[in-house]
Amino acid sequence: MKTPLILDFDHSVSLEHATTIDLSSWQEAIRFGSSLKTYQQLSHYLARILPSNYGTVFMGSGDYHHISTLLIERMPIDEPFDVVIFDNHPDNMRFPFGIHCGSWVAHIAKLPQVHHIHVLGITSNDIGIAHSWENHLRPLYGDKLTYWSMKVNTRWAQWMGLKKAFQSFETSDDLIHTFLQMQANSTRPVYLSIDKDALSDQVVQTNWDQGILEARHMMAVIDAIKPRLIGSDVTGDVSEYTYQTGWKRFLSRLDQQAPIPLDKLTAWQATQNAFNQSILDRLMP
Repeated sequence: MKTPLILDFDHSVSLEHATTIDLSSWQEAIRFGSSLKTYQQLSHYLARILPSNYGTVFMGSGDYHHISTLLIERMPIDEPFDVVIFDNHPDNMRFPFGIHCGSWVAHIAKLPQVHHIHVLGITSNDIGIAHSWENHLRPLYGDKLTYWSMKVNTRWAQWMGLKKAFQSFETSDDLIHTFLQMQANSTRPVYLSIDKDALSDQVVQTNWDQGILEARHMMAVIDAIKPRLIGSDVTGDVSEYTYQTGWKRFLSRLDQQAPIPLDKLTAWQATQNAFNQSILDRLMP
């Protein structure tokens, strides 16, 4: 098992036997979103300081999920691979100001080494008809991206010829069962990216509105794809932060991010770190 790596933007992750890189000075610039110029500056910085070999990467809050793009771009593999993402949101939304935690999937969909992307556990109305225009449609039409959702009305996608890209279910069990059946005969390498907001808030508490998956659903998928894993990352931890930048405060309010009750933060982070360790234990050979 390779040593886990913590990209420590927000001091929310604490794991024994992990390598930690302090990136707190980047928090305001990168959290939630950034310009492409700033994002490339971080990419160049990480290229200089990242260990040559590392295991699962922990990045803190789901506000940093777009950092997965940098990690996926770095995968030292020549053959095409799939990306399996747990997320309550599609992360394939339009963002004209650069890249952010809700738009990064559109960026990795452009990478030639990425064969297909599966986003598992969506219950957000981001894929409903009211927000349909915000979704990047090219990777959906191009058979590069599939949404796996529950209890969201996605009939608009059928009207637009996107039925195959929208896998809709009533229950978590049905979704996971169908996905595992589809993966049963696959031999393609897989990169796994976990945002724990796909989980019910009875499992962990995150910064974002949450889905309905249970821990057993996530672990079943890990067990199924583990022999083919080439890399993995985890976000969805919980931290409190006040943006200094006006546009970030504005967009955060639009996304209806609820404030974190500070009297519960320590307990929530302890639960999160215990769950992070359970993910690492499940990923072990």
